[in-house]
Amino acid sequence: MRNTVRQAARATVQLAGAVVLAFFSIIFITVLLITAVATLAVVGAGLLPETVLLIRRMAGAKRRAVAAWSGREIPEAYLPIEGPLRERLRTAVRDPGTHADLRWMVAYYGYGCLGFLAVPLWLVGLLVDGVWQGLLGREAVVLPLISRVADLDAAWSTALLKPSPKARLVERVEELTETRAGAIAAHGAELRRIERDLHDGTQARLVALSMRIGLAKRAYERDPEAARKLLDDAQDQAEEALTELRHVVRGIHPPILTDRGLAGAVRALTARWGSPRSSGAESGGGLDVTVRVEGLEDRHAGAADDGPRPPAAVEAAAYFVVAEALTNAAKHSGAERASVQLVRLPAGLRVVVRDEGCGGADEAGGSGLLGMRRRVAALDGTLLVTSPAGGPTVIEVELPCVW
Repeated sequence: MRNTVRQAARATVQLAGAVVLAFFSIIFITVLLITAVATLAVVGAGLLPETVLLIRRMAGAKRRAVAAWSGREIPEAYLPIEGPLRERLRTAVRDPGTHADLRWMVAYYGYGCLGFLAVPLWLVGLLVDGVWQGLLGREAVVLPLISRVADLDAAWSTALLKPSPKARLVERVEELTETRAGAIAAHGAELRRIERDLHDGTQARLVALSMRIGLAKRAYERDPEAARKLLDDAQDQAEEALTELRHVVRGIHPPILTDRGLAGAVRALTARWGSPRSSGAESGGGLDVTVRVEGLEDRHAGAADDGPRPPAAVEAAAYFVVAEALTNAAKHSGAERASVQLVRLPAGLRVVVRDEGCGGADEAGGSGLLGMRRRVAALDGTLLVTSPAGGPTVIEVELPCVW
């Protein structure tokens, strides 16, 4: 009997909140009508976006209440209301989420009063179930109806408040538009970086190489020893230019990704910080890096392709995230230890880079996080950065892909 009363009391609290929200929705419909009339008269056009935002807050409160009762979240799909007044008005009127909220509010004007049924159910239930269950030990009959009324309120609210396919499509288009712009910006920045590396590094070395070869040709007849020295210098500069070119090529798409796959490429990348230890950690440059791989093959050049691997774009994105994160850790965090985790998921790839540094990583600080986020978003992935002051800094990336 005690559990029955406790569950009925919880349902009553849920229905009481629904009644209060219904009362405010009744008042708000009057405000909405006044706003609509004022908007038609142009005087209150600026009120419409604010009114829609208030409707969203009320609908959000109902979503949270339903989630607290049923344990199932109701997703939201709204277009952001921002910009000049004309744009805000257009968004407020055309957003499918606004239409869904208005339908819910009108319907809630009626079914929001279901909570009043709890009063007679309590009066009858305490008498009937008190005898039926408390004295006779039978299953309660009346008080559980209060929970069913709360379930009915939650079911109707879920059906009315969940985003329509059109709203989800609009939200997806907005998301893809934003990620496409970010991908274009990241691509442009990458091209400028490559151009800068070629202009400031390789091109300068090739110009100096050409000049030294010309000087050696002129000095060859009268001073063979000086010509030989100039040619030795030219050979050194040619090797330096080749090193610069290899660096630029690795920045575009590391060849080791093709040869050894992501796991092998990441191990080779971390090996640049030092020589591998027998314990499995790779250290160097003051940074001790541990690599852990789950479900991915560490391939070798010429090995048979006997297992699935992520698409090339996913491998490249994951590789550059690891490279950028470790570079940031070595340069800015003051960390002595870091770890890299690569995990194969049923429908994607997870990359986690953690360093035990000072924390405080910020995208606005020029630490490369914005570039990583854009690269990941272009593949419809997610990037989560946790970097409290004092550390540690954890960068977690999930990239969807088909294996």
